[in-house]
Amino acid sequence: MASFVKPSPHQQVTVVGGGPAGATAARTLAMAGVSVRVLDRAAFPRIKPCGGGISIRVLTRFPYVKPALGRIATHFLSKLYLEGPDGSSTVVTSDEPAALMIRRYEYDNLLVSLAREAGAEIVSGVDIVQASQDRNAVTLTSRDGRTFTAPLVIAADGVHSVIARRLGINPGWKANAVALDMMEETPREHLRDIDPSTLWVAYGYGGDGYAYIFPKRDHVNIGIGYVLSHYRRHIDVAPYDLQRGFVSQLRDRGIVVGASVRKNFTPFLIPVGGPLPAPARGRVLLAGDAGGFVNGFTAEGIYYAMVSGDRAARAVIEGGEHRAAELYRRGVDYEIGSELRDSVLIQRYLFANPRRISRVIRGANREQAITRLILELAIGRRSYSSVRRRILTRAPLMAAQLLLGRILGHIDG
Repeated sequence: MASFVKPSPHQQVTVVGGGPAGATAARTLAMAGVSVRVLDRAAFPRIKPCGGGISIRVLTRFPYVKPALGRIATHFLSKLYLEGPDGSSTVVTSDEPAALMIRRYEYDNLLVSLAREAGAEIVSGVDIVQASQDRNAVTLTSRDGRTFTAPLVIAADGVHSVIARRLGINPGWKANAVALDMMEETPREHLRDIDPSTLWVAYGYGGDGYAYIFPKRDHVNIGIGYVLSHYRRHIDVAPYDLQRGFVSQLRDRGIVVGASVRKNFTPFLIPVGGPLPAPARGRVLLAGDAGGFVNGFTAEGIYYAMVSGDRAARAVIEGGEHRAAELYRRGVDYEIGSELRDSVLIQRYLFANPRRISRVIRGANREQAITRLILELAIGRRSYSSVRRRILTRAPLMAAQLLLGRILGHIDG
């Protein structure tokens, strides 16, 4: 039986950050009858830089989302184009939609609305700058001097989590554990892709980066990215100059029509080094980017943010003040921990040598069944270990060439 005792109104569970992790946590708590307050420095809807692609399994894991999607612009994709640094490419087609494309401006607002409709209190304009915890509560202080006290806090305040830093849970991400993503989200009347039915991804772009085209219903997201440590050491070009040059290359190749729009360009950081070993301490649980819950290979964070937010809320409901952190660590690791650690192994292995990416793509072209495995891995339908076993069975030579067996043994995750 759950040991959680519903707090009194002045002792609400507090969620910091109203993105996918925070809004999902708030809805789960509110649906269970828990008094929950969401603090966010922005007012929704708000601009949020992100590619905006979600694996379709989000609709199975969170069935309440599907009937609500009619409120926002959505675009479903079932075709994935993969390109290697040597120009080799493959197209993977699914029999059913594999990816849901949304705008974070709309999707985050939708999730916040669902949390509010469930009974969560949403407080905008609260920029948390200080945090402390003792044996009885967590105290948060905003930039304007207001204080908020709660017995438990779910910190979903992003990659630069102030709460994680102030409490020493994460002093900051190392440069090799975050990617600098340089992206624009532009309306189709100014910039559009020729084939809006396809998710376009290039691995090994510029040698050690990645690039993408994410079609939306009325917009297109185009971006490139590098692990931050690599960008600082080897790239001597300003972020927007890289973006504008990439769009020009795509236009010259006949892949897009139009030009980059500077005002729509927003670089941002993505944690791609895997989840924190201990994403909870005491009365504070870190969810979403704050806890590093991002796929290191595909850079998708929305689905994992929602899972971590839901797991955090359920840990609070089931474990109360004394066991929430322990239950959260176990629960989130059980559902997505191995998957995310595997994604980091793949990222480090492939990006260590761009020729490996090309070999994967060429091998996938020879073995069409493997292309489907790659798609299922990318959208989260299969685990890395499952794909590895199947490749060993169907194409042992390819598996040997790619040294898949050595990834787990020789790369420290």
